[in-house]
Amino acid sequence: MPHAPVVFVVDDDPSVRSSLSFLLSTVGLRSEPFDSADSFLHRTLPDVPSCLVLDVRLPGLSGLDFQRELAARHIHIPIIFLTGHGDIPMSVRAMKAGAIEFLTKPCRDQDLLDAIRVALDRDRARREQEKEEVDFKQRFDSLTSREREVVSMVVAGMLNKQIAAELGTAESTVKVQRSRAMEKMHAASLADLIKMIEKVNPPSQRSA
Repeated sequence: MPHAPVVFVVDDDPSVRSSLSFLLSTVGLRSEPFDSADSFLHRTLPDVPSCLVLDVRLPGLSGLDFQRELAARHIHIPIIFLTGHGDIPMSVRAMKAGAIEFLTKPCRDQDLLDAIRVALDRDRARREQEKEEVDFKQRFDSLTSREREVVSMVVAGMLNKQIAAELGTAESTVKVQRSRAMEKMHAASLADLIKMIEKVNPPSQRSA
């Protein structure tokens, strides 16, 4: 199952790693165990939906410091903390930093499995969004410089005759360039085109 989701388990207790791997296998989920944050960081992550079940107390980097390190490295993997040494300040810090859940040992198997499902769904959605944005960017890059100018003006709400006046060209030429740009972008409507351009080139960047 090379494209199946994977749950990474980082815990220094081998019995916990073993029991979690068994639990995950009973619901058809693939898992990979690690005994430290450092061992995980040396792993080349597969390009599949994934999440991380993470203990707070670990040799070397603590779970919370590891969460911060992943963010610094732009590794966007959903994290579920599972620890026997948690407290309210820890849970608040973890959740503010984007953790999906903060569970204390022992926890109900179903609570953990529910959190993992949420985490995998979130990672799957993120991956789909990033793939879509890359696809839009490739389409946008295929436009000529004049087509990009026309598209930017269309998205800004300008009419064809206004764009023609701005560019010093015929309105019929603008119509052709607009049509070609929409075809290259695979945009079925002006609303589609606006959505694509805003993902490729957000307003904040266009005004910079």
